[in-house]
Amino acid sequence: MELKNKKVLVIGFAVTGIPLVKVLNTLGASIIVNDLRTEEDLKDSIAELHGIDVNYYLGKHPDNIEELGKIDLAIISPGIPLTIPFVKEIQKAGIELIGEIELAYRLSRGTIIAITGTNGKTTTTALMGEIFKNANRNTHVVGNIGVAAISKALETKEDDYIIMEISSFQLESCVYFHPHIATVLNITPDHLNRHGNMENYADIKFSIFKNQNQRDYAIINYDNDITYDKSKDLNNVIYFSRISELQRGVFVKDNNIIIKENENEIEVIHIKDIRIPGMHNVENALAATTMSYYSGISVETIRETLKAFKGVEHRIQYVDSINGVSFYNDSKATNINSTIKAIESVEAPIILLAGGMDKGDEFDLLFEGLHNKVKSMFVYGETASKILDSGRKYGFNSIFKVTNLKEAVMGAYKISNDGDSILLSPACASWDMYKNFEERGKEFINLVANLRG
Repeated sequence: MELKNKKVLVIGFAVTGIPLVKVLNTLGASIIVNDLRTEEDLKDSIAELHGIDVNYYLGKHPDNIEELGKIDLAIISPGIPLTIPFVKEIQKAGIELIGEIELAYRLSRGTIIAITGTNGKTTTTALMGEIFKNANRNTHVVGNIGVAAISKALETKEDDYIIMEISSFQLESCVYFHPHIATVLNITPDHLNRHGNMENYADIKFSIFKNQNQRDYAIINYDNDITYDKSKDLNNVIYFSRISELQRGVFVKDNNIIIKENENEIEVIHIKDIRIPGMHNVENALAATTMSYYSGISVETIRETLKAFKGVEHRIQYVDSINGVSFYNDSKATNINSTIKAIESVEAPIILLAGGMDKGDEFDLLFEGLHNKVKSMFVYGETASKILDSGRKYGFNSIFKVTNLKEAVMGAYKISNDGDSILLSPACASWDMYKNFEERGKEFINLVANLRG
């Protein structure tokens, strides 16, 4: 993609902003950065780009696109909705508008494997990275997992594999993005404050397949009603299932993961030998096994990696035990279904810490999914009152509203008994109080350390 002397507008200077500007500079583009935050807010990011010629338009979006002169390309941060007036004006002016993932795709060489879904993306992406590395494939693990895809794009070679975690926000601004293998792990309610309804949300998730052809693979969760129903018009679908035996695909039979191809059944691993806990992680293992097998990786390598893989930070991460009370950091759980899966995975009785930014979700499903494992809850953040009201509606009265996570941890420990598990699994985004879920999880770990003294 030729960008030398092209005028490129970067809208939103979020996590991907710094590596994006560095790549655009390497390619010889003329760069404008627009962000609603002020120069003072962004001083650390601006300092990191010292020596690079960037024009900054900060504190607001331009009143009209003409203020910026002739723009050849606009690249939008995934955190900015495509519906805001300034973005609509860019589109109306006929300026090409893409996201960082789309640009990374256009600049990258190698085979792309893309992973999306409501839950399990990060664990599955990290697991895939380990499988491919253990198979001695030159592998880049990028995307929503925390490494900007654009930061590795110019390093990639034809024989490389690029494992990408992709969010719905990132998919909205993709145009020609074409993964050889892609999966939608599951679809449950999330981000409805942005996408409006489940139909829109599912359509955006399934746009990951829109440029695939018969030589590519669409890996689909057979057990999830939405993914199964939407998969029927896709090219070359391979299903995985935790519940049903399949004519072709990857499934659980007699507690073993089985690959079935051409009537032959290949036993991969007994599910008790998978190191990451919970049945939801069996589903993640099934998806990773399917994608790896159809990438030509040996069953032995898949098996040995599943036996060794310990999971990812902030996802049902064991932190410590103090006076017989176990602490688990599941800060990555930013929606209700993810929290339910954590509750199912952690030993009862559980004291649950939940709350955060209000994404428009209703919390009835959470209280339907407690399964008598949660004995008490501490809630905080924007959604605290909303969760409290849902709990009372379902007769769950051992629920305490507090100001912040510190008070939640202290309160939970105070009422805990030997054998209890204190689980941070917020069921909400972190952005009302934290930069991201990682910051929230690290604070929890520090608070537990302070309890130990």
